Amino acid sequence: MDRLLTAGFRHNSRRLTRFARPQPSESLPAPDTARKYMLYLHVPFCTVLCPFCSFHRVCFEEHKALRYFKSLRQEIRMAHEAGYRFSDVYVGGGTPTVMPAELAETLGLLHKLSPIESISIETNPDDLRPEVMSQMRDAGVTRVSVGIQSLDDELLKQMDRYEKYGSAAEVIKRLEKAHGFFETLNADMIFNLPYQDERSLLRDIDLLTRQLEVSQVTFYPLMSAESTMRKMLKTMGEVDFDREGHMYRLILDALPDSYQPSSAWCFNRERGTVDEYIIENEEYLGLGSGAMSYLDGVLYSSTFSLNHYNRQVDGGRFGISRRQPLTRRDRLRYFMLMNLFGLSLDKAVAEKRYPGFFWKLAPEILGLKMMGAVRDEGDRLVLTEYGMRVWILIMREFFMAVSDFRDLMRHTIREELDAPGPLETRIPTPDLRPPGTH
Repeated sequence: MDRLLTAGFRHNSRRLTRFARPQPSESLPAPDTARKYMLYLHVPFCTVLCPFCSFHRVCFEEHKALRYFKSLRQEIRMAHEAGYRFSDVYVGGGTPTVMPAELAETLGLLHKLSPIESISIETNPDDLRPEVMSQMRDAGVTRVSVGIQSLDDELLKQMDRYEKYGSAAEVIKRLEKAHGFFETLNADMIFNLPYQDERSLLRDIDLLTRQLEVSQVTFYPLMSAESTMRKMLKTMGEVDFDREGHMYRLILDALPDSYQPSSAWCFNRERGTVDEYIIENEEYLGLGSGAMSYLDGVLYSSTFSLNHYNRQVDGGRFGISRRQPLTRRDRLRYFMLMNLFGLSLDKAVAEKRYPGFFWKLAPEILGLKMMGAVRDEGDRLVLTEYGMRVWILIMREFFMAVSDFRDLMRHTIREELDAPGPLETRIPTPDLRPPGTH
């Protein structure tokens, strides 16, 4: 069953993320001035390029990072001038804390421009130092997500993380010292690594939830672009997707009752920010090289070239270089996908957002019910435990398709550097018409 579902989800995910080339974007859509948006910022710099990672990242060089942060702050000002206002911020990477002072200055700018309510940042264990954490807390950060991946020394060595970020024992000490700095301290973990066995996985769960009692833990299935998978064979071995479901069930069974799911792969010990900003925010704006946005039914991607990104911003243009409009049906599917990833779909909200929602998606919803993936509780559809497993599979295929798209974007870096005007995105003139009159 998993293999059949994987084939179907893989086909659909790759269709959604197959950005036509060149398909430049002339502008971002004008914002709805009556609402506040989710903002995603991408900081692509890393001191270690982990072999399993497919995200947009480059080796850290101080002069490049300083130039980049300057451009990122300018792009934030441009979004503000275009009329966008933000309530929540998610900073991903790369390693956003690679230059803490620059990140703090960037977050300070956001606080001046928008009524920010929450800020979530990603980091690595070596940045869990009191001086860095204090600086982030003072900059308004409410959630820190630490990329741990595993607490097995042998697996850390295979991932090239042992020498840079320390042994499992050292990582545990840093996590202990990070307690109390933020509302939410999340531990990002990976399951179904090639040489990860049940004992190693269960030990990770025990250390994080019973010994350290972190406020939030996220278990991602291993998911990378096809090119990354091929490179991983040299150091990490081949991924066996057939055992993914078994390992996920181990996680669900081993977690203490005090940890409750907030998404199919995120578990909270106490109330905290959901790990995936795309769950609670149907639309979001992404700024920075390699960032993606979803606005007005269109997916946008920014250039992966740092030089092209800097050049765009210097010229008063956003870094956007690709766009992919979604069909009406795909927009409904995306809405259902993300809501059920957050464990439930409110029927009234769905119908208000998309009139005729349940009639138009009747075949998909019937299929989910027949599979036992969702149950109908009257006012909402709720993901079952089996449905959580199905959604892990769906999201794995979705993000792997996004990773394959990132590979495509990396291949177009030279093309974008040499391109004259057509790929450049100009600042949109704010559209002050009431929402719904476009």
